[in-house]
Amino acid sequence: MPTHLVILAAGKGTRMRSTRPKVLHTAAGLPLIEHVLRAGDALAPESTVVVVGYQAADVQGGLAKRLGLRFASQEPQLGTGHALLQAEPFLPAGSGTVVLLSGDVPLLRPQTLVGLVRRHAAARAAMTVLSAEVDRPDGYGRIVRNRGSIAAIVEHKDATGDERRIREINSGIYAFDLPPLFEALRQIGSANAQGEFYLPDLVRIYRGRGMTVETLVLDDPREILGVNSRSELAEVAMILKSTKNDELMASGVTLADPATAFIGPDVVIGADTVIQPGVYIEGRTRIGSGCQIHSGVRIVDSVIGDGVVINNFCVITESSVDNGARIGPFAHIRPQSEVAVDAHVGNFVELKKTRIGRGSKANHLSYLGDATIGERVNVGAGTITCNYDGAAKHPTVIEDGAFIGSDTQLIAPVRVGRGAYVAAGSSITEDVPPEALAISRGKQVNKEGWVAKKKSRA
Repeated sequence: MPTHLVILAAGKGTRMRSTRPKVLHTAAGLPLIEHVLRAGDALAPESTVVVVGYQAADVQGGLAKRLGLRFASQEPQLGTGHALLQAEPFLPAGSGTVVLLSGDVPLLRPQTLVGLVRRHAAARAAMTVLSAEVDRPDGYGRIVRNRGSIAAIVEHKDATGDERRIREINSGIYAFDLPPLFEALRQIGSANAQGEFYLPDLVRIYRGRGMTVETLVLDDPREILGVNSRSELAEVAMILKSTKNDELMASGVTLADPATAFIGPDVVIGADTVIQPGVYIEGRTRIGSGCQIHSGVRIVDSVIGDGVVINNFCVITESSVDNGARIGPFAHIRPQSEVAVDAHVGNFVELKKTRIGRGSKANHLSYLGDATIGERVNVGAGTITCNYDGAAKHPTVIEDGAFIGSDTQLIAPVRVGRGAYVAAGSSITEDVPPEALAISRGKQVNKEGWVAKKKSRA
């Protein structure tokens, strides 16, 4: 049977106290709804419909990179039953399974959804409900059973005292047989405490027609934790972080302090790499084996080779650092930069759209922008590539084996030839031929007795 996903994302999330739609708030580096979509990917859905309402354009824009999504509008928001009904025009007629998810439940595991669909198919059910037993069920709909089978779902506000003592709760996640779904949805009424069309009323409708309603009870109720406030957002983010860190440690990565290591879900790290406290690794970063990542480092969407040492308080973004290189401390590697094998980029050095070649060194206090630096080059302290003329950026090329003295300004566009030397304190405005020495600075003048004369005038 083909599977179709419907994800509810129309709510405002009033308790978030935010102008941003709740489903676009991030946990572990991804929007809440992206976590849900990734779980749903395990079902290889034939179609995915997102039901939007509050700030619909923002939600659609936030999912622009997700190809093939279809968006149904729910205005006004009249409950979950009404929300699902809005997806009808986007779903095909005929056989299939509709899996309904909430866009604010980021801990749901892919294998749970696979199990839900399998249970639904094995039971030949019209509806299968994902449920869980919790210690504090307040606020959740309760699963009411009769001789072990689900008889009804009662919302907390409509529940009797006995029903409120039930610990099995409704997750709001379901699998439905497609053919009878929408005709049954139209039978739902709104005579309840909220005046809304409750989707759980389908249990009563289907049971009244003699159709099968099944349940799947979760082993870990944390999977269905929803996000309705900033504190709940922090709670699920910590669980996601802890889960990722446990996976990395199980694969051979050392986290000196897992509580302060913030590592995104798409990050890959090789065995025997050591991550010190207070490190942030984000996006689609890849880190090799045997690396040392020291405290205060932030790495985003970058590729780090094997045996790399990144010292304290470095920032690396959208760049690559090859095997055996050493970075920092306090280095800033900006986008589109490359640090080659065994190269050194030292303290307070900034690279921007620059390649520094194999075995080259820029150890101190330099800015290298729009530059191509060859192999075995020494860049002295305080070197600046002056790449911007106020209107356009220009390149600097330093060929293999060149030596750039301290406090040099390279006024781009300019090229320093292979094996050439540039004297300290020079401002280079013309190309330097290979193996030449370039000196460009004012002649030193010493005025004897100048200090005494200044004091006497004072």
